[in-house]
Amino acid sequence: MKTDQTPSRERADLLKEAERLIERTPRRLFLTGAVSLGGLAMLTGCSPSAEPRTERFLRAVSRWNDRVQAGLFDPTRLAPTYPESMITRPFPFNAFYKEDRVPHVDGTDYRLEVSGLVADRHRWSLEELRALPQTSQVTRHICVEGWSAIGKWGGVRFRTFLERIGADLTASFIGFKCSDGYHTSIDMPTALHPQTLLTLTYDGEVLPPRYGFPMKLRMPTKLGYKNPKHITAIYVTNTNPGGYWEDLGYNWFGGS
Repeated sequence: MKTDQTPSRERADLLKEAERLIERTPRRLFLTGAVSLGGLAMLTGCSPSAEPRTERFLRAVSRWNDRVQAGLFDPTRLAPTYPESMITRPFPFNAFYKEDRVPHVDGTDYRLEVSGLVADRHRWSLEELRALPQTSQVTRHICVEGWSAIGKWGGVRFRTFLERIGADLTASFIGFKCSDGYHTSIDMPTALHPQTLLTLTYDGEVLPPRYGFPMKLRMPTKLGYKNPKHITAIYVTNTNPGGYWEDLGYNWFGGS
């Protein structure tokens, strides 16, 4: 069947159809995060970068989705915990690169940089971090790719660390930089959640390089890509820093 529509016209028509679809989409899909930038790109059949209007529209919906998820987030509700007998062994390796590219950080010289809206900006050694009150949890890691695994993580409650450095707990965001080139950011309510940990151990042992040595942020209330590994710097800010995957179109809030 012949058509005189240009590719640009076809994309515009698809966008209009997506807009009509959103109007008919059950509200529960938005509330559960089922409709996102990536999902809408699939609905329209085009890449978010293919058309400026399409990209603006999809990113606006993605930002709206973030706001809905943030509004539904309960900072006192705990994610499920599990007995150690349910730990996934071996726990899967996951990163934006293959395992042979895992960075190997010298723990002796390691210093965690702290900046932004904090009172104490001194650089923390692993010995200082290990001297803080420690806790552990057995929780499920949920990957955006569809798999999950249960692991045991130990370390410092992030709230304890933020209070120790005099962080402005009314600030909006906390950003993370990592030695493997990754970066991401989270909202303050998630940072203060009692299960958000600066993890220094896995399954009772020093955190292995494949799982994020020298330190990983573990948040069972977030999807896996929001849990940065090999952290070298933390900063508190009121400007959203984005993130590696988030800047490519993943939802920023990333709640599980």
